[in-house]
Amino acid sequence: MPNIFHLIVNKNHFNFLILCLVVFLNCNTNNDNGGIDLPVNSLPLLDISSNGIEIPGNPKINAQLSISIENDIHFNGNIAVETRGSSSSKFPKQSFSFETRDNNNPDEDLDVSLLGLPEEEDWILYGPYSDKTLIRNKLAYDLFRDMGNYSSRSVFVELEINKEYQGVYLLLEELKRDDNRIDISKLNPDENSGEDLTGGYILTIDRVDDDPEEYFTSNYLPPSATEGQQIHFLYEEPDAEDITIQQKSYIQNYVHEFENALNSPDFTDPVSGYISYIDVSSFIDFFLINELANNVDAYRLSTYITKDKNGKLKMGPVWDFNFSLGNANYCSSGETNVWAYTFNERCGNHDQQVPFWWAKLLQDPSFVNQLQKRWTKLREDEFSEDVLTEMIDEYTELLTSSGAVDRNFDTWKILGTQQTANNFVGETHQEEISYLKDWISDRLSWLDTAINSL
Repeated sequence: MPNIFHLIVNKNHFNFLILCLVVFLNCNTNNDNGGIDLPVNSLPLLDISSNGIEIPGNPKINAQLSISIENDIHFNGNIAVETRGSSSSKFPKQSFSFETRDNNNPDEDLDVSLLGLPEEEDWILYGPYSDKTLIRNKLAYDLFRDMGNYSSRSVFVELEINKEYQGVYLLLEELKRDDNRIDISKLNPDENSGEDLTGGYILTIDRVDDDPEEYFTSNYLPPSATEGQQIHFLYEEPDAEDITIQQKSYIQNYVHEFENALNSPDFTDPVSGYISYIDVSSFIDFFLINELANNVDAYRLSTYITKDKNGKLKMGPVWDFNFSLGNANYCSSGETNVWAYTFNERCGNHDQQVPFWWAKLLQDPSFVNQLQKRWTKLREDEFSEDVLTEMIDEYTELLTSSGAVDRNFDTWKILGTQQTANNFVGETHQEEISYLKDWISDRLSWLDTAINSL
């Protein structure tokens, strides 16, 4: 069974095969299935027991996790769990991060494989709430991986906490350095000179706390910002506690040199220009998937940047698409005929702004030419409307045939209601899915013209 699951998740959107195989094998034991009566073709059920203690935001608390499919237990062990999220933390349906722990020592992390995903210790349970299709994040992550990039692998599941049903969730790999995740070199505290110092780094552009030791700041103000906002780069790996002074200096200088080169009059020069500092193809793929989704958070929040040893800056992996693909109604994010990268022009007063990079890159004819060729190629396969529709239909069939959609919205009675910044409010889950398909169709048509007109 583990080999079958490994095949399924690596194939991205073949979760439905899990259900068919389970039905065929007719797995059936006498294990307790918790507080809900699941049908034969149900999703995997994750049951977290925190011994009646409410799960806090920080720090993690010890708990137990059981994972079952058709009453057949696939995992049973210790975890440490906490709630997670920024704006999503305010939703009634919480998301969680957890670490798998040693059964003999609940304070010791342990790498395990969950539902066929590669072994690791850090995991996320994302609970779609304002996204009433339930699928936007999975669609974006699977699509980015189909494009040839790493993104978090995921499995649709249902969740119980202390026997109380919580709804449909997405079990995700937490983004971190790992051979099976963000595959860059590990940068140790004693690597402070020469080639060792050149990688690997993971940075994010995101919100910052008050501690200036956790980030550094761009020397360039974002264009069209009206409140003097700045672009901040957070240390993800090594994190702020572990990164050395020499490592901080190296990665800060590298990013500053890239920005200086990009902002220079000779920014297109193949030797002295920006191309010496970045992996262009990664910037193009990152741009195209965020523009396809008109992701209102793109480029300014949850934006990951990596640098491996002797390597250039790479954009990605992508993260956080719950307010994309027409789901939000602010800053024109629900429209199909605007660029996401021009966010600042519409909402220059927001705290987090888009750096100048993207507008400047689009002034380089070589960058634009590569971008147009990549778009044309993607439209023949990964970005074709037929492929995207098929992916959406597979997810929808999986969620509806298992009864998970009904159970989710019986628990969270939000269909037909405005949640956060919904651009569209459907009376049924199917109406939400139909809106998503129509939105994507309109978006593709606009981008075909807009990209070819750059």
